Amino acid sequence: MTSAQLKQGKIAVLLGGTSAEREVSLNSGATVVDALRSLDYTVREVDPADDAWMAQLEGVDFAFNILHGPGGEDGCIQGALQALGIPYTGSGVLGSALAMDKQRSKELWQGIGIATGGFAMLQENTDWQAVIDRLGKVFVKPACEGSSIGMAPADTAAALQSAYHDAAQYGVGVLAEKFINGPEYTVGILGDRALPSICMQTDNEFYDYEAKYISNDTTYNCPSGLSAEDEAEVGALALAAFRSLGCAIWGRVDTMRDVDGRFYVLEVNTIPGMTSHSLVPMAAREVGMTVPQLVEQILTLSWEAQA
Repeated sequence: MTSAQLKQGKIAVLLGGTSAEREVSLNSGATVVDALRSLDYTVREVDPADDAWMAQLEGVDFAFNILHGPGGEDGCIQGALQALGIPYTGSGVLGSALAMDKQRSKELWQGIGIATGGFAMLQENTDWQAVIDRLGKVFVKPACEGSSIGMAPADTAAALQSAYHDAAQYGVGVLAEKFINGPEYTVGILGDRALPSICMQTDNEFYDYEAKYISNDTTYNCPSGLSAEDEAEVGALALAAFRSLGCAIWGRVDTMRDVDGRFYVLEVNTIPGMTSHSLVPMAAREVGMTVPQLVEQILTLSWEAQA
């Protein structure tokens, strides 16, 4: 089957799931389903939260995976689809698993010289004051969650311990990442290119779940206001971080810029949101691409990569 023949086949859109990002995935999935149907693809919505979800994949020719978080973005669904012989969108098992694990991502980047902030892994018996003494103000986050879920700032030992216990509710592995004082830039990846960066501004203390998906007061600047030289630099950094983890097809790389003008990679998202507040569609619009065109490009690139 060629990519053009996909319109004669059946495409399963995997959405929802059981992670803490279920609602975001349902919204993203609705966008993808609407986009594909507007382009005359035959679409079947499949929610892995349903007991019979695997049976619903019978007769499917391709899967568009728009599941966010553990179970959908960490290599598990990717491995299941590979075992079933169903090609799918986005990164494979290895890239998905590495990008989802913030500890391994940062360790890899440190090892190959990609700029990323200092961090410490936290446990119940951590010396909280020693972490603050070494890193200063930090952001505490679950090692394997997305959408800023379970994330909180801390600048004292007591606040660090409290933030750890909150983040630990979301699974094994919690890290404290050194606070970088500066603006946040996110870079969408599509195929072998970096899309225009977006600078986010929010009145919240940081770009948290509310700022991402709920608030209408968050400001998104695209173009981000960077010079052509700086835009090229952050784009190259994002691509290098993305490729170093074995990621492919599409994604989003979050970065911070410190007061000295240096960019640091925060994390890679292999299945970014496709909601009304989402950033990859926003960056795609900046290069003249509609949401249906973006969705079809992800589908086509994924098909060609696995054909």
